[in-house]
Amino acid sequence: MENMKAVVSLGHEALGVNTNEQMNATKNAAKALADLVEAGYQLTITHSNGPQVSMIHKAMTELHRIYIDYTAAPMCVCNAMSQGYVGYDIQNSLKTELTSRGISKAVSTILTQVTVDPYDEAFYSPTKAIGRYMSKEDADTEIKKGNFVKEDPGKGYRRIVAAPKPIDIVEIDAIRTLVDAGQIVIACGGGGIPVIQQGHVLKGASAVIEKDAIAGKLAADLMSDKLIILTSVPYVYKNFEKEDQEPILNMNTADAKKYIEAGEFGEVDMLPKIEAAIEFLEANHNGSVLITSLDSVKDALKGKAGTQITY
Repeated sequence: MENMKAVVSLGHEALGVNTNEQMNATKNAAKALADLVEAGYQLTITHSNGPQVSMIHKAMTELHRIYIDYTAAPMCVCNAMSQGYVGYDIQNSLKTELTSRGISKAVSTILTQVTVDPYDEAFYSPTKAIGRYMSKEDADTEIKKGNFVKEDPGKGYRRIVAAPKPIDIVEIDAIRTLVDAGQIVIACGGGGIPVIQQGHVLKGASAVIEKDAIAGKLAADLMSDKLIILTSVPYVYKNFEKEDQEPILNMNTADAKKYIEAGEFGEVDMLPKIEAAIEFLEANHNGSVLITSLDSVKDALKGKAGTQITY
């Protein structure tokens, strides 16, 4: 297993929802990541950024409301900010944990852009809520700017943005070079900064990219041996949260597609992870996917937890 290449996708549970929670959460996540390094995996790490990018967007918008000379930050800039400070905490926590175990290994964070199709259907029907709750008046102002808003009854209105499919990872050659040099790389944080290719110019898009979607693509582009998706549950389940809930220990892509057709996986939680697994395995038939919880990594390495997916 020595030097098996693995892309690890960290969910919200590994990061917390605010600055203090994140600092503590990444220290815990670093222990699981270091376990994988000790088990012989060469890691490339990606992560979610939902609470973080929403917090940044809200802060920048409120700053503009109070101090008119400051401009509100577009979503692409908020994504970049979240990549920077989440990557910073993961990088430092993991480096500290590895050093405490006597492991000398470089950890780098790459600010990563990901191209999207300007005609992706997601731009016409956005679904991802971001930022603060607004009054009807503020919501009308956003609509006049050309933005989408959605009412959450009893709470107010929130801006919603598109979640288009990723096309190309712009910095993939830099990521691959560092991976080949034996470094641990943190990349494509929050799905990457969504950009639209216009000739030789990359223009930031008002959107977010699903973290799971980019994890599958990143693993495929790097031809990784394994995609490891760390989430809130130790297994993928049939009949999730029902009386006859049953863990799925192993499945192949054909099984996964049948489960999808049967509606077994939640659209906003497990389904994107299974779709990412399928994308990766269809690009690399010899690869494998592990889906488990952060706290179950050690058991999963011993075959005592987690759902294994193969082609």
